[in-house]
Amino acid sequence: MAAPGGARRQPLLLLLLGLVYGTSAVFLEVKDGNGTACIMANFSAEFVTNYDTQSGSKNSTFTLPPNAEVLNSSSCGKGNASNPSLMIAFGNGHILTLSFARNATRYSVQMMRFVYNLSDTHIFPNASSQGPKTAESITDIMADINKKYRCVSSNQIHMNNVTVTFIDATIQAYLSTDSFSKEETRCMQDKPSPTVTPTSAHPSSTPPHPSPTSAHPSSSPPHPTPPHPSPPHPSPTPPHPSPSPVPENPSVHKYNVSGTNGTCLLANMGLQLNVTYKKKDDKTMTRVFNINPNNTKAGGSCTTQLVTLELQSENSTFLAFQFGMNSSSSRFFLKEIQLSMTLPDAKEPTFKASNNSLRALQATMGNSYKCNAEEHIWVTDAFSVNLFKVWVQAFQVEGDKFGSVEECQLDENNMLIPIAVGGALAGLVLIVLIAYLIGRKRSHAGYQTI
Repeated sequence: MAAPGGARRQPLLLLLLGLVYGTSAVFLEVKDGNGTACIMANFSAEFVTNYDTQSGSKNSTFTLPPNAEVLNSSSCGKGNASNPSLMIAFGNGHILTLSFARNATRYSVQMMRFVYNLSDTHIFPNASSQGPKTAESITDIMADINKKYRCVSSNQIHMNNVTVTFIDATIQAYLSTDSFSKEETRCMQDKPSPTVTPTSAHPSSTPPHPSPTSAHPSSSPPHPTPPHPSPPHPSPTPPHPSPSPVPENPSVHKYNVSGTNGTCLLANMGLQLNVTYKKKDDKTMTRVFNINPNNTKAGGSCTTQLVTLELQSENSTFLAFQFGMNSSSSRFFLKEIQLSMTLPDAKEPTFKASNNSLRALQATMGNSYKCNAEEHIWVTDAFSVNLFKVWVQAFQVEGDKFGSVEECQLDENNMLIPIAVGGALAGLVLIVLIAYLIGRKRSHAGYQTI
């Protein structure tokens, strides 16, 4: 027999989760020709898409609806000829695709692609262009073979003009049975990091020379953010990388980049690098490095279309952030990250990585972008950056001060949690009080006055 009240607690928990996340989970399944499941997924997803209108750039926020469907073009894959894929259709021509790949020990969502239809006036009112647009990115969604991927925390994937946030996700590909495995691989966002001494980075012996334009780092005390560094996304084919000890959260510092017309960039952030490489013994290694501003020289440059922040440590690690702008939408964004460093134990000691098609840290010109939550930017399969307490403004900087703040989606979601929980508890107290008053009234109704 179930414990009294047990049946009532589960709907209440679901109510709380629904209020917190604002959307319900959707179950999705891909089957082969014999009716056997090869991909299963259960998650909530929120989309933030930036698009142009006649009056400027706008953000549209929407969720994956409960009636989302798995397209017949989804596939279980055919040996080495093709990989499994989950294609999800919803609304008026919107399609989210998760493409999987595997090696001997792990599988991953190798690529995620989102096709969104600007002709959908309900989601994209007053869009200046029509028809489908495509955004795609690698992801950090990965798990051991024969285990399900599990991530209760919010996990953001940046794809050009689109940011997809997965919430309370369970995903498994290459299924051996028609149900989720009982064993699971938890995402790094769910795992607390150990407290150890930070690792020092060894840079490339021939980094690019910083621009003579002045940049001034100013120290600020470390911010005690709970650490959740995420490892870089490894290539789907190499062996499972061996992780290195994860350092503490990096110190948060402020960087200024100035040109002939004054300050063009203010950036306040802590930086952490995740690098995956092959050691001399052919073992794959993942290392995490903190950027220490006390041992780093800052440089950069300002032009009308590009703003660059260059960081070079005293032992020559070179890291560059380049910001671009969209003149039609009057928005700035991080478009490129470059890294050059030396890894003495690597098979190829000089490690270089770059990506010039990013679309992260976006805000309206004259405003600033701020995110208290830790952000992860995937640059390549072998390199990613963790940003802590980021606050940035590029191009139009007035009086060397940050402009009006545009908060990231992660912060907005986190603010909803205490509000939703408080509202749900207040509602619960009200229900209990009403039930008490009704019960008290009925108990008095059974007696008559003599």
